[in-house]
Amino acid sequence: MEMPEVVHHGAVDGVTGSCHELKLTPDESILVDCGAFQGAEVSGSAHANNPHINFDVAPLQALIVTHCHIDHVGRIPWLVAAGFRKPIYCTEATAQLLPLVLEDAIEPGITRDKHIVKSFLTLIKKQIIAVEYKRWFEVCIGGVKAKFQPAGHILGSAYVEVDVKKPDCKHRFVFSGDLGAPYTPLLPAPKSPYKADTLVIESTYGDKCHSGRKQRRDQLKNVVERCLQNKGAVLIPAFSIGRTQELLYEIEDIISRSPGSELWQDMTVILDSPLAAEFTQYYQKLSALWDKEAKAKLKKHRHPLDFENLYTVKSHDEHLAAIEYIRSKGSPCIVIAASGMCSGGRIMNYLKALLPDERTDVVFVGYQAKGTPGRDIQQYGPKGGYVMIDDKRIDIKAGVYTLSGYSAHADQKDLLNFVKRMRYKPKHIKIVHGDDEAKNELAQCYKQLLGDAVEVEIGK
Repeated sequence: MEMPEVVHHGAVDGVTGSCHELKLTPDESILVDCGAFQGAEVSGSAHANNPHINFDVAPLQALIVTHCHIDHVGRIPWLVAAGFRKPIYCTEATAQLLPLVLEDAIEPGITRDKHIVKSFLTLIKKQIIAVEYKRWFEVCIGGVKAKFQPAGHILGSAYVEVDVKKPDCKHRFVFSGDLGAPYTPLLPAPKSPYKADTLVIESTYGDKCHSGRKQRRDQLKNVVERCLQNKGAVLIPAFSIGRTQELLYEIEDIISRSPGSELWQDMTVILDSPLAAEFTQYYQKLSALWDKEAKAKLKKHRHPLDFENLYTVKSHDEHLAAIEYIRSKGSPCIVIAASGMCSGGRIMNYLKALLPDERTDVVFVGYQAKGTPGRDIQQYGPKGGYVMIDDKRIDIKAGVYTLSGYSAHADQKDLLNFVKRMRYKPKHIKIVHGDDEAKNELAQCYKQLLGDAVEVEIGK
């Protein structure tokens, strides 16, 4: 193997399990992300139901975390269990959010023993080193440094520049993590790096283009209004970090723009996810990282993440009571609950109780990975099919909608612009984190853009 070289331990057979090892020498390497697999995705010998580390941790000098979505950090507890004791570098916001995400991963995945969970988290917290954006920091001795740049995906998200300067090698690696769309609510859009020699880039929407911000907000408004004519609940599965806060922001904006609408003014928006509620509080505390539009709303004394129509479910008893009330009364409302791919969390109880009810509607606003209940509902629901939840067949009589433009991921145009706007273009692009169709189409686009000046490789 020629070094330095990037080896992938995830996110090559689909969109989850991001984990990329930058091998500097046979005895020295850096890991970028260590994510969990979700759904039916397999990457090498690692699988969604087998999160154990299947590579040698001894050479690892550091772990660099791009952001704290579970598909980028979910295997960190297993990494630590395998003996990793080196620094975990991340942005300042990610450093605050990461322990919450990992606690949520440890409890169902490793143990529910509170003392063991606390010991794990104490150990991991000691390894976390928070670094501000746009500042070079030494990753390991011997001419290797890195820098976080805002990625605009979720709070604290970053793409990472890694500079390798050794006597026999000078090379700039850029790891995209997950790039945000330019008009994602709350967060500034990502800006391209000055240069990259090797770019490792996600391709979730490498074969699609999103609708514009106004268009997708109008789509959300129109779909919700149409759904509520059924006098039932609109269920929106959403990731606890990022998507939930964006939805709250957009719904508050729709309410504020609809002063004469009884439907929107009287609307109850139920946030039923303890983790999402906690992250929403962090989003509020870290409003200094918001974009100009969001900050302007705060100055006008609007509260886009804590508005009058919002009801946050706290206890498990409240959660069960909310489901029973909606099921029996058919109360029109919006319910936002995790998980985003319907692979766990409180959304599952809503789906079991309400999917067979014709008054219910499910609105998907994010990517649904193959093998997840979310993908099955999305695919078979409009045909009057069924989904298996907890080994039980649930017939789908609810309406099912997909707002494809509503994503915190960059689309094809954005992924191309990320490269176009570099002053010095990469000579080598490795495409990861996408379905085969998305990766192949994006690869063709990069070849058309850069011609023979670039080697485009689909990660394996």
